[in-house]
Order: sequence, then C-alpha cells, then structure tokens
Amino acid sequence: MNINRLKEIREDNDLLQKDVAKVLNIKQQQYSEYEIGKRLIPINYLSNLADFYNVSIDYLLNKTNVRKPYPKSK
Repeated sequence: MNINRLKEIREDNDLLQKDVAKVLNIKQQQYSEYEIGKRLIPINYLSNLADFYNVSIDYLLNKTNVRKPYPKSK
C-alpha cells in the first residue's frame, strides 16, 4: 500500500492525524502507525476512510488515481 496516499489525502483535507483517528474511533498513535506503514490498516477502516473522503478504496490503496468512488450497488 502506498502509505503516502493516506497522508496526502489527510493533508489535502486540512486534517490532523488526531482528526482522522477520531473518525475511526481509534487513538492518534494507532492511526499514525497506519500512515507510516508500521501497521496494516484493517479493511473496515479503509472502507470508513473511503466513505469519509468520498473516494474509492482503490484510490486509497494507490490502485488508481481516480478519486471518484464507485457507484453503490442496489
């Protein structure tokens, strides 16, 4: 995973690590470890971040440069 993408999108939204940690209901230190690549981020957190930032999980994982999320299934 391109860990820089997590930091970039957070900074693009003028957020601090503690702000994103609060969204995920985790401690700032834990989020920091995801951002620097010390820990793998669980899929449910990736899903929450994709919804929060209104992007696809593929964008967060650097599989695409298209920010737009995929359409929701019915």
